[in-house]
This record gives sequence, structure tokens and C-alpha cells, in this order.
Amino acid sequence: MVGLACKCPRTRLPVGASALGAFVLCWLYVFPAYRLPAEKDIVQGVLLQQGKAWRRNRTAGTAFRKLLEDCCDPGHLFAMTKQNSPMGKNLWFDGEFLYSFTIDNATYSLFPQATPFQLPLKKCSVVGNGGILKKSGCGRQIDQADFVMRCNLPPLSSEFSKDVGSKTQLVTANPSIIRKRFQNLLWSRKAFVNSVKVYNHSYIYMPAFSMKTGTEPSLRVYYTLEDFGANQTVLFANPNFLRDIGKFWKSKGIHAKRLSTGLFLVSAALGLCEEVTIYGFWPFSVDLHGRFISHHYYDNVLPDSGFHAMPEEFLQLWFLHKSGVLRMQLEQCAEPSLQSAV
Repeated sequence: MVGLACKCPRTRLPVGASALGAFVLCWLYVFPAYRLPAEKDIVQGVLLQQGKAWRRNRTAGTAFRKLLEDCCDPGHLFAMTKQNSPMGKNLWFDGEFLYSFTIDNATYSLFPQATPFQLPLKKCSVVGNGGILKKSGCGRQIDQADFVMRCNLPPLSSEFSKDVGSKTQLVTANPSIIRKRFQNLLWSRKAFVNSVKVYNHSYIYMPAFSMKTGTEPSLRVYYTLEDFGANQTVLFANPNFLRDIGKFWKSKGIHAKRLSTGLFLVSAALGLCEEVTIYGFWPFSVDLHGRFISHHYYDNVLPDSGFHAMPEEFLQLWFLHKSGVLRMQLEQCAEPSLQSAV
């Protein structure tokens, strides 16, 4: 009777379907299903909060700084230094999984001894490049901060200074900008040096060790500024810090190939500064009054789709604003005479 045991028919999935099913399961594990609110719903939610007095919550700010310190240690790991990146240390590129590099004597000599800021920084302005800054009149307010951080070598000519200010202590520069705008500094070294004079005695913060393709242009920036005796100093982002910040925000629900430079910079500011106000962080095509705005305050060039998750990032920053951890400036800034009259 054993030989008469029932053999139930079995359906076999095609190999392609099995592979697809496994891929979907993996995708859902890494990127859980969720519904991002529509742009108009996000704008409406922000509008409901407008008019309410914003208050800094020092307790919440301290607690959030502690989270960042525990996960990412910005005060120690923000930049490559002789303290955190000794000669002979092997580090992995944070944007690539297969490549690492060993710090040799030549690279080690480019690092400062320690993070070159007097920590904690007091009042910090972090300036994004959103079109919401156009006609904002926020330049004076931005420049009143003790430390001003900017993203990706933005224009600061006189036509923009009323809205975005002119003071800069640190500005980021993605290697892709050096490749596209300055031909990898193969023929445009003088033009590059002249273009960064607007940032005065600032630090230029570069992710030299995020991707292999970014190392060479980043080093060229360092040597170019040194050769011309420029006032700017290059700081190299520590790939361990960038990787840990990425993991931190992923655990908070941001699903993207990579965080935006702006969110990296705000994260650093929250770990380094006692008070943080952010400007130009508005990734939507209309302002709070329904008027169309350009993508940047200086042009309307859109980013590559699918690389960053800007609305998700905005919602996280908006939550921190509502919690009193940071202040997000979205309306026009009041004139000094109006502020003093309040």
C-alpha cells in the first residue's frame, strides 16, 4: 500500500517568475511599502502650521543630537583627520561596496589634525538652493548666524545676496560639479580659483572617498587651491560618517539610492551646532501661496529622477521643525525694521 500513496500534482513556477518573486521580496524587505502624501497634501499640511509661533525645544534638540552622536559621531567623524584616519588605515568607499583604499603618507598629509571647528558651534544657517529663496529677502538673516553652510558651490553674486546672503564658512562641492563645470581642473584651474573667491575664507567640503571616480577631482581641488595660494581650505568628508548618516535616515524611513547633499549637511549641523535654521529646503514646484517657483533660486534645472527622495527628506525635516529641533524658514524673512517693531 505504500506504493499506492497519493502523489499530488505540483505546479512549478518558471525560473524567471521565481527570480522575480525573490527580487520583489528582497525589495519589500529593504524598501517597505508606504504611501508618500501628494505634493498638494504636503503643502496644505505646512500651510496649517503657518502662523503658529515656532519655539525651540532644547530638550528635543539635545536628545536628537545624542542620537546623532551615538550613531555617527559628527564631532569626531565629520571630516577626514589625522586623528580618525591614521596612516595605513583601510577605509571603504561609502558609495561603492567593492572598493576600499588604504591611507598612504601623501593622503594622510592632506588631513587636519582634528575637526577644525571650535565645537559646539553656536547659531548655524544651512542654506539649500531651493527656488523658494528667490525674493525671500533672507540674506541678512542668514548672514547673522555664527556659521553658515552652503550646498554645491552655489552662485552668490550681488543679484542673489539679498535673498541668500554672502557669508560662508563651509560649502560643499560634489566631484561631478568639478567634472562638468571645470573640466576636471585639467584646463580650468584659474577659472575655478576665481569662482570660489566668493566664499572667502571658507572650507570646501568634498566627498573624495565616496566613489572611486570622485577621488581624483577632489584631490585636484586641494592641490589647485594650494598651488594658487587661495583662501579656501579643502576638507574631505569621512566615508564612515556619510555611510552612518545614510543608515540613520534609512532607519527613519527615507528610501533613496543616496541622501541629498542638503540632508547630509543638515545632519552634520544638528550634530555640530547648538541652534540650526535651514533655508531653501523646499523640493516642490509651488510655494505656500500656490505660485510656481523654479527648482533652484538661480535656475530651473531639475535633478536626475529617482536618485534622491526629496519629498521624504522634506517630511523628516518638517517633523524636526515641528518638534523644535531645528527651524525651517519657508516664508519671506521680515525686514530688520519690522523685526525690531515686534
